[in-house]
Amino acid sequence: MRFHRLGKSLPLGMALIIGGQFLFAGMGVGIRFLGDEVPNEVLVFFRNILGLGLLAPWLFRDGLPGLRTQVPHLHLLRGVAGLAAMYCFYYAIMRLPLAEAMVLLLGAPLYIPLIGLLWLKEPVPARVWLGVALGFGGVLVMMRPGLAGISTPVALALLGGFFAAIVQVTIRRLSRTEPTLRIVFYFAFTGTLLSALPLAWAWSTPSPRALVGLLAVAVCSTLGQVCLTQGLSMASVARLGIFSYFSVIFAAAFGWLLWQEPITHWQVAGSLLILLAGLLAGG
Repeated sequence: MRFHRLGKSLPLGMALIIGGQFLFAGMGVGIRFLGDEVPNEVLVFFRNILGLGLLAPWLFRDGLPGLRTQVPHLHLLRGVAGLAAMYCFYYAIMRLPLAEAMVLLLGAPLYIPLIGLLWLKEPVPARVWLGVALGFGGVLVMMRPGLAGISTPVALALLGGFFAAIVQVTIRRLSRTEPTLRIVFYFAFTGTLLSALPLAWAWSTPSPRALVGLLAVAVCSTLGQVCLTQGLSMASVARLGIFSYFSVIFAAAFGWLLWQEPITHWQVAGSLLILLAGLLAGG
């Protein structure tokens, strides 16, 4: 398997983003199962170090020259923002219904067009702004039944969405010169080093069963990062960021199947608005 530059293709970029969101929703399932046994700090560390291990075959194949970069500061920014989003996301998903946690994390597409415009100088068509507004409307519709006040998990989930927006715009900037494998590797490398620090006070040895779950989380999240990174290199970040909303639909389905979390008419209506938002943004 090689991570090639696949050129500019909006439909393929859309498919990769949606596939990545499916994997991220699967990662959320794994986090929910592990939440009662594995502390957040340990979970984040194992996600990063196991993800780094999954990339090892390609690193050994291409050698160190394939990792040389002229933009280490951007890799560092992507790593720090991504790790911050991860801590927020994992904390929220352990304490909120799966679909609700995904909804709250989806502030990212609201920030992405503005960040992309100011930083990358990418023009944002009017229909993309309309798609963002409709997508946000769909999120609000899906949130309506049960969100009362701003609890700590809710606040951290919203903050995670902001960090995720920085991640996605940084990936778009990196993709101008950096191949997908290099971007994903430096994220895993930075995340492993930084997430090892809290283990000094938060270490808890995982059971064999938990290790299997941690590996599943690492596989889903690493492959999801590959899909996200490759997808964001194929069209403007404002157009593709909106497809992050699909994770809500997948999370609602997983929550219903595995924990009998109800799918309400509000969620159905919100999902339809999200799908329409994606079509407008990608049209």
